[in-house]
Amino acid sequence: MSSEQTPTSAESAGPRPRRLTYAAALAACEGLALVVGGAWMLVEGFTGEPDDRRSAVTAGVTLIVLALLPLLAARGLLGRRSWSRGPAVITQIMALPVAYNLLQADSIAIPAGIALAAVAIASLVLLVNPATTEALGIRGPGRPQEPNR
Repeated sequence: MSSEQTPTSAESAGPRPRRLTYAAALAACEGLALVVGGAWMLVEGFTGEPDDRRSAVTAGVTLIVLALLPLLAARGLLGRRSWSRGPAVITQIMALPVAYNLLQADSIAIPAGIALAAVAIASLVLLVNPATTEALGIRGPGRPQEPNR
């Protein structure tokens, strides 16, 4: 990457803010949960008695592939890469409708929906926080870019 995409001033501006670390940890937890869920579906698809084995395997593989987005975002956030906020925000926006659907279920999925909604909202708050955007070197519209030193 060029120095224009990842400013060096943000990387050398001191320690990583805790908000950024927390946002990365939440994104990583979501990614790990997707991997675990996908692996569970794969195992059930191969060893259990699913209604449709092909659908179970497809869903498991899909969840594992979807886990790459929050895991890569978490790694980028820990490395203070400005590009990482976009995938992290997208992950949280995608998690909100899933949480809503889990809350509409009439089963044990309701606590999972509550937890997912709480994590998604907390992550969004952390990701749009001014300390986080400053640590990532993201400038708002209309703000002049600092000259390269």
